[in-house]
Amino acid sequence: MTQEKLLSIANQFALEGDIESIKPLGEGFINDTFVVKTAGEAPNYILQRKNHIVFPDVPAMMDNIKAVTEHIKAKVADPMRETLTVVPAKDGKLYVEVDGNFWAVCLFIAGTSSFDRADSPELAYQGGVGIGRFQSLLADFTTPLHETIKGFHNIRHRFNQWDATIAADPVGRVKELTEEIGWIESRRAEMMEFWGLVEDGTIPTHVTHNDTKISNILFDKESGKVLCAIDLDTVMSSTSLNDFGDAIRSYTNTGAEDDKNLDNVSMSIEMFRAYADGYLSEQKTLSESELAWLAFSARYITYEQVLRFLMDYIDGDKYYKTAYGDHNLVRTHAQYRLLQSMEAQYDQMCAIVKELSAK
Repeated sequence: MTQEKLLSIANQFALEGDIESIKPLGEGFINDTFVVKTAGEAPNYILQRKNHIVFPDVPAMMDNIKAVTEHIKAKVADPMRETLTVVPAKDGKLYVEVDGNFWAVCLFIAGTSSFDRADSPELAYQGGVGIGRFQSLLADFTTPLHETIKGFHNIRHRFNQWDATIAADPVGRVKELTEEIGWIESRRAEMMEFWGLVEDGTIPTHVTHNDTKISNILFDKESGKVLCAIDLDTVMSSTSLNDFGDAIRSYTNTGAEDDKNLDNVSMSIEMFRAYADGYLSEQKTLSESELAWLAFSARYITYEQVLRFLMDYIDGDKYYKTAYGDHNLVRTHAQYRLLQSMEAQYDQMCAIVKELSAK
C-alpha cells in the first residue's frame, strides 16, 4: 500500500489539520493499522483496513462501535480519552470502501501505554479492572447490536459445525483421533447445559467485548491507571461471562497456547484470583446466575477452543494459520491440558468468586 494510496483514503475522512505522514502500527493478525500524523495542534488518528473476510458486514460492525462508544461517552468524565472516538467519512458514513476493502478511522488517544501480555498478578488485576469497567458502563445499554460474527462463542453453533466436520472427515483424520474426539463428546452435555441457560434468559445477555486480551486495554501513561478498552470490532450482545472466561483462558495459562511440552501448561490460580479481583471490583451488576457460573465460563471458553483447534485439524487446517503439519493438534493438546487444570481447581475457583463478589 503506497503512501499516495493511503493519503487518498485518509483524505476521504473528516480529519482536522494537514496530514504529515501515515505509518504502519503493529503487526495485526486481522486488520491493517496505520497512524495518521497531522501538522500543528491537530489530533492524530488511527486508520484501519477492516478485514471483511472475518467481519463480512463492516458497516454493521461500525454501527455497533459507534453506538457503544457514544453510550460510554455520556457516562465518563473524559469522553475523548475514556473510549474510542469514531471519525466519520466526509459523506457521513462510518467507513470508506475502496477497491472492495473497507476502511475506518478513530481518534488516536495520546499519552497512553499498553502491554502485549499480562506477566504479573498486578497486571492481571488491571486487565480485570478494564473489562469490568467496560461492562459496567454498558450494563444499561439496550440498543440491539448486530451479530457481526455468526455464532461467536455459541456452543450450539459450534457443535453443528463439529458434527458436520466429523461426518465429512475431509482429509481422513478422524480414525486417528478417537481419544481427542472423546474429550469433546464427554463434555458436550455440560457445555450445552450452560449455553441453554443463556438461550432461555436465566443467564442474561449484555454488551460483550469478545477479545479481552491485555493488549486491548489502554493505560494512562502518567498515572499508570486503566483508561479504556479498545479494539471494539467484536463488540456484540452475549453473556458477559464470555469476556471473563476468555480472559482467564489467556491470562492464567502458565505455558504457550501451542506448547509442545504439556508439563509447562496449567492454570495459575494466583492469576485467576488477580484478574477476578480486578474484574469484580468494577463489575457490580452481575446477577446471581451470572456469579454462579462465572468460574465455569473459563472452562466453557477453553473447551470451545479445544473443539475449534481439533475441528480445524480434522477439516484440513483451513481456519487457523499453522507453522507445521500437526500444529492444530498440538494446540488441541495444550488447550486440553489447560482445561484439565481448570477442572482440577474448579472448586477453588468458585470459592474465590464467592469471596470476591461478597466484598
